[in-house]
Amino acid sequence: MIRVFRAALAAVFVLAGGAAMSETHMKILSFEDLDGWASDDHEAARQVFLNTCNDFDAPDWQTLCAAATGIEDARKFFELLFRPVLIEEAEKSALFTGYFEPELEGSLTPGGRYRFPIYRLPAEARDGKWISRREIETTGALKGRGLEIAWVDDSVELFFLQIQGSGRIRLPNGSYIRVGYGGANGHKYRSIGAELVRRGVYNAHQVSAQVIKNWVNRNPVDGAELLRHNGSFVFFREVSRVPAHKGPLGAMNRSITAMRSVAVDPKFTPLGAPVWVEKDGAGPLRRLMIAQDTGSAIKGAQRADIFFGTGDAAGKAAGTLKDPGRMVVLLPIQRAYAMLPESVL
Repeated sequence: MIRVFRAALAAVFVLAGGAAMSETHMKILSFEDLDGWASDDHEAARQVFLNTCNDFDAPDWQTLCAAATGIEDARKFFELLFRPVLIEEAEKSALFTGYFEPELEGSLTPGGRYRFPIYRLPAEARDGKWISRREIETTGALKGRGLEIAWVDDSVELFFLQIQGSGRIRLPNGSYIRVGYGGANGHKYRSIGAELVRRGVYNAHQVSAQVIKNWVNRNPVDGAELLRHNGSFVFFREVSRVPAHKGPLGAMNRSITAMRSVAVDPKFTPLGAPVWVEKDGAGPLRRLMIAQDTGSAIKGAQRADIFFGTGDAAGKAAGTLKDPGRMVVLLPIQRAYAMLPESVL
């Protein structure tokens, strides 16, 4: 039976670690309420869960992690030890988008087509707002300081690498280095897609990452100015200790897995928790994923970003995703029922 309730303040604090969230509605569901649950590959989800479950500090999560390999049937593991909890905010609809790890062509030394540097965080940018993207790119503020990690061959791909926050650089000898988010200049992100719509170049439904890339490449001078409309500039750090065949590091500092890892708002969904995704729209998706990442644009109880993998094909698939549906977080049984007000117990 479904239990429906509005969370009391104490329950909200249990869920979000003290972050106040008004007008939050929750339901404890049964697994039979999850569309497509019986058809999923629960073992694949359990293996991804095991990647990060040892990072939990709370005793109830630690108990579940210890049991994760002791129950042979993965579906039975989830059904015995978790309860599905639907968390919703008033007047906020669910939205699923996708993200990916870009793969760029680059070199550890500049020259030829490798002209665009990937920078480490300078000391001046560590304590708050620093100079804008335009100033960084036009004044030479970072040149000659040994902050370059690598040089890539495409300024537009580098811009989108900054948006994604991590990526893989293929070197001329066929090897790779991987870079991850290392900080930013403190300027607010401004959407260049929205700017193209404002200028009347495209309608909102026409804009995608690929459309933007094509427009900038066709209009190199105006394109450079368009990119500088976004004053935010991201710096990186090398994370090549992660093998090339594994996914990039997520918010839990562990590799994430294509189509099994999802970025969430940790105010509502604990990092490391299993999450049942029911994505509607084109190519409906019903799958158990693990909340292993976050994102600056991922805000809200029903907001999620699905990780599609590495490279161009993953990027194209992720860039077209903008669909409704619902997301259900799986919580330890006692934790789930502890959120119920006494009036419904």
